[in-house]
Amino acid sequence: MTILSVYNNNPLIDGRQSERAMLVRKGVQLLLHEMRHAVLPELPLASGRRADLITLSEKGEIWIIEIKSSIEDFRVDRKWPDYRLHCDRLFFATHKDVPLDIFPEECGLFLSDGYGAHMIREAPEHRLPPATRKSVTLNFSRAAAQRLMQAEWATGKDFTFSPRGEDARRADEVAAEL
Repeated sequence: MTILSVYNNNPLIDGRQSERAMLVRKGVQLLLHEMRHAVLPELPLASGRRADLITLSEKGEIWIIEIKSSIEDFRVDRKWPDYRLHCDRLFFATHKDVPLDIFPEECGLFLSDGYGAHMIREAPEHRLPPATRKSVTLNFSRAAAQRLMQAEWATGKDFTFSPRGEDARRADEVAAEL
């Protein structure tokens, strides 16, 4: 299922997340960017699940971060163990109003305020099998390329190719009007 719309003002937001979850996401994305991870939100996985955030490190390590914006959000969502099949490390991310002790010790943990995040607990490593790593990496790269194209289209700019450049094309248009 496509989560982006070329008609939306921001094609990187699909509307399923709460405002609080989006703040947590933003803070974690900023930290992961500083850690030199490529970050992709809302990636559908082969299992039918959808990762809130998935990252690819400089070393090729794949992380999944499951965002929880409330105690209830964590309690009702028991699908998180399924994400282990698609990553080398599994994390939760939350904000200051959610007690940190509800999150399982066998997962990493980020605390975010929307302006940044801190890694509270490192996630243990469980390396993916090579075939799964290839599949997840291809899914990640294809989704990232599709979203980049859709973000370009969402700008509304004319991407008509002109071998002489944009200035030459504009000059041709002005000359045609005269």
